[in-house]
Amino acid sequence: MAVKKKRKAPAVENEIINLTNVSKAYSTGAPALKDVNLHISRGEFVFVVGDSGSGKSTLIKLLLRELTISSGYINVMGYDLSKIKHRKIPKFRRNLGIVFQDFRLLKDRNVYENVAFAQRIIQKSNKEIKKNVPSILAIVGLAGKYKAKPRQLSGGEQQRVALARALVNQPTILLADEPTGNLDPKNSWEIMKLLEQINENGTTVIVVTHNREIVNAMQKRVVTLRRGVIISDEEKGGYIDED
Repeated sequence: MAVKKKRKAPAVENEIINLTNVSKAYSTGAPALKDVNLHISRGEFVFVVGDSGSGKSTLIKLLLRELTISSGYINVMGYDLSKIKHRKIPKFRRNLGIVFQDFRLLKDRNVYENVAFAQRIIQKSNKEIKKNVPSILAIVGLAGKYKAKPRQLSGGEQQRVALARALVNQPTILLADEPTGNLDPKNSWEIMKLLEQINENGTTVIVVTHNREIVNAMQKRVVTLRRGVIISDEEKGGYIDED
């Protein structure tokens, strides 16, 4: 299969993520990412796709600064993540929202408290929390479920809580790692519509997914990884089949 022409880098002044010649090797010496160049503008919606072992999870961990690069340059929201001091990482992460496939909700707390937890981490006042949490729950369609515990919710509702928690602090970037992986098609589409709405309001959205149908239907920018290398980066792209 011919490698498709890579997308040109956006203007620097609008760039919110910059990976230049980034490689990541694990302690075993096995490469997870090899010479990756990726530039994402503020306000973009980007799918990152690829088979298991392609480097998608490593990429997300680098963007979160859970991992450090082996070589190259990585800048997210103006932070040079190869040089950032450890004490500044929490401040950096305040501007990132993250949604996981397995929801990662606090099972002993209700919906309201799960979302409020994110606000308490950044020391919002009780007055602000009482205003912000109901507002974001209304946006994700859970205004009437604020007293429910996670076990009382469907999978789709639990993912909406996770999304509300990720959004309540008004992040600049939202990272969604397989957000529809545990959902049926109906709930998957509802979550994707919410992500699209969030993006339209200005948040940069990056979605890692295996969902071929959603990627092909939504016609967003699609970055395809294979064995740690970007093999395609296309506007209005689709899911690329293996050879």
